[in-house]
Amino acid sequence: MQSTALTPDAYVAELEPDRKEAIEKLRSIFNTKLTALGFEETMGSGMINYVVPYSLYPPGYHCKPKQPLPFLGLAAQKHFIAVYHLGIYSDEAILKWFEENYPKHTSAKLDMGKSCIRFKKEKDIPYALFEELAEKISAEKWIATYELGRQQGKRGV
Repeated sequence: MQSTALTPDAYVAELEPDRKEAIEKLRSIFNTKLTALGFEETMGSGMINYVVPYSLYPPGYHCKPKQPLPFLGLAAQKHFIAVYHLGIYSDEAILKWFEENYPKHTSAKLDMGKSCIRFKKEKDIPYALFEELAEKISAEKWIATYELGRQQGKRGV
């Protein structure tokens, strides 16, 4: 579901009760952990986003400089809850850590694309694992990873 909500609160308010609960729990984790590491909560692309604010990275996102540098997206899609974590996609050590620890937190099969982690059932979301994941990359570290990827010509970064 691509929302037209202008704020994260408005986005959450329009969700169905079961989706709302899951998004609120994840949002609480990300607001607590990611904002302490320099990220900012915004809306974009019809979902809740956590971005590097212009005050830390004035150039913004190279593909769309009028947008701040993206890091994480949180969405209630039609058939699943999605966490779009660009750090997993760009850091093999974090990807390996996540894949190794995922089964310790849920019996659900990992349904993951390059940066999208999908959950068809809200009960399968490993909230404690997302708390740990949210502490792994600061805004400063993300900027460095992003710039290194750009220098190396990596796609998707």
